[in-house]
Amino acid sequence: MTQPALTDIEVQRIRNDFPILHQEVNGHPLVYLDSGATSQNPLSVLEAEQEFYEQRNAAVHRGAHWLAVEATESYETSRAVLAQFIGAQENELVWTSNATEAINLLAYSFSNASIGQVSAEARRFALAPGDEILVTEMEHHANLIPWQELARRTGAELKFVPITDQGELELTDLPALLTERTKVFAFSHASNVLGTINPVRSLTEMAHSVGALVVLDACQSVPHLPVDVVSLGIDFAVFSGHKMLAPTGVGALYGKAELLDAMPPFLTGGSMITSVTMQSAGYLPAPQRFEAGTQRISQAIAWAAAANYLSETGMHRIAAWEAELGQLLVTGLSEIPGVRVLGPGVGTERLGLAAFDVAGVHAHDVGQFLDDRGIAVRVGHHCAQPLHRRLGLTASTRASSYLYTSLADVEAFLAAVAEVRGYFGAAQ
Repeated sequence: MTQPALTDIEVQRIRNDFPILHQEVNGHPLVYLDSGATSQNPLSVLEAEQEFYEQRNAAVHRGAHWLAVEATESYETSRAVLAQFIGAQENELVWTSNATEAINLLAYSFSNASIGQVSAEARRFALAPGDEILVTEMEHHANLIPWQELARRTGAELKFVPITDQGELELTDLPALLTERTKVFAFSHASNVLGTINPVRSLTEMAHSVGALVVLDACQSVPHLPVDVVSLGIDFAVFSGHKMLAPTGVGALYGKAELLDAMPPFLTGGSMITSVTMQSAGYLPAPQRFEAGTQRISQAIAWAAAANYLSETGMHRIAAWEAELGQLLVTGLSEIPGVRVLGPGVGTERLGLAAFDVAGVHAHDVGQFLDDRGIAVRVGHHCAQPLHRRLGLTASTRASSYLYTSLADVEAFLAAVAEVRGYFGAAQ
């Protein structure tokens, strides 16, 4: 049964949980439309992190005293909460500092499997000249540069799935690009620039048919859409806390248990070993194998509070609300003369964000104009220079919504954008 979208009245109540939203900027009520970059935190998340430091602050997986036991229990309970949020088992979720580190963890682990002496299980991750890595033209730099480096270190070739002029993957090119030489296919669930939502399950099935591993950048999907990693069939996924109501400094890697346990470690040191001699070391199974050193404990605990907040609100209802906002943004922007919206057009499924170009006005000027009116948006290339180059741009302006975005926010934003070209003398 399809769940209804949030209503604007419910959103007004949700906004009461976010202290930062109740302020003025430059004499105007704050309109926060930059959640695609980082989200705001509800009181329950802020309180969860504060409570940890006030009552249970200690290193995890080390001390035998009461505080250490309590901290470890809270930390591991948080892992279970977040794993359940995406349909995974708790031993399939690795804490990282952010999603960028999670992708680098994979790339460096695959690199380590490609050199020196490794176990027979780890050899499945090895790459060599003649092998291929496939990414798409819409990727964030974090899901491109690590694979560039892996290709450089191993001699593998990096290939690309192009996009259409409408900002969708050119699926007709896939059969020629996905071959038995493809070892890794890394792609975004949803584009942080275009708002495009990719057909993950079918892409994964195609990749698996040739034996490729699938790495999903889920940074823009896990916070906004119901995501079940088992249903999607993917091998790995990365996402971050600060984009889904949690603090900065914490991210996660999902990986199938049998894959994580076979992978060589990325970082080595304390807390990830079984035994150490002066010549060698043995490693714990995942996830601890990939969590060397002191971890981001309070952030993980606060992230679990964020996941609980989203679950209690209802991810299907959040997704439906943001879909409505996305259509309002695209429709409203498309009706403004001189504004070009990037990505799928009106009526096409997309995230609740819209990146756009204003003819005759640089994106940074657009952003400053909006900021003067209390409206926070993202300007620049959004860590996607190749994508912008494909679109014939160097920069764009992006408005991105979340569960606390109101209809009034969207209306204020659209009204302000309608004034931009006239203000800068570009409307003639």
